[in-house]
Order: sequence, then C-alpha cells, then structure tokens
Amino acid sequence: MSWVAFLLILTGVLLNAIAQLLLKAAVRGMGPIGLSAPLLVRAGWMLAQNPYILGGLACYATSLVVWILALSRVEVSLAYPMLSLGYIVTALGAWAIFSERLGPVQWAGICVIILGVALLARG
Repeated sequence: MSWVAFLLILTGVLLNAIAQLLLKAAVRGMGPIGLSAPLLVRAGWMLAQNPYILGGLACYATSLVVWILALSRVEVSLAYPMLSLGYIVTALGAWAIFSERLGPVQWAGICVIILGVALLARG
C-alpha cells in the first residue's frame, strides 16, 4: 500500500472518529432520547441546531470523500479492515474527553486491532 493511500485511510478514520465524538458531545446532556414521535421530533429539532451535530455531519461528509479517494488507490479488502483503527481513536478520545472507562477487555481489543492492522499493512 502506498503512503498516500495509507494517509487517506488514516485521515478518513480520524475524521470518522471525530464525528463520533462530536455526536456524543451533542447528546451528552440530553439523556436517553424518547422513542415516541413527539419526543423524537423535539430531540431532532434540538439536535439539528446543535453545532456539535453540524460538526459531526461535516466530518462524516468529508470522511466519505476521503474514503472514496482511498478506495480509488487500494483494494477494499485491505482498506476496510483498517477502519477498525477508528475504534482505537474513538475509545481513547472518549476516555480522554468524556472520562469513559476503558477496562481490560477494551484494552485487549485495542491490542488485537493494532496487531491485525499491522499484519494487514505488511501483507
């Protein structure tokens, strides 16, 4: 895999992880969103005006463009598993920003992902 393709994949992963963290920031103070139609409409209206939601959507849109650029350079069977790096970035971001707990199982999963991506990148 070329360094350009790897950089595009990594950029897409980072943008996607940032989007997840922004979406979490948007709903953090809301509590669980009710599933009835009136509650969904109310929550949707509140979220549509939230800058974190708008930032998250912008990151998603940009990551899609970057992902398409990456796929034009590398096989999807190699690129797609690399998206698992997003779990690492998102988990560490949630831990650092929202004080979410990372237990032994999560750390073990992170290590397995790192090993898997390293094997894929070499092969």
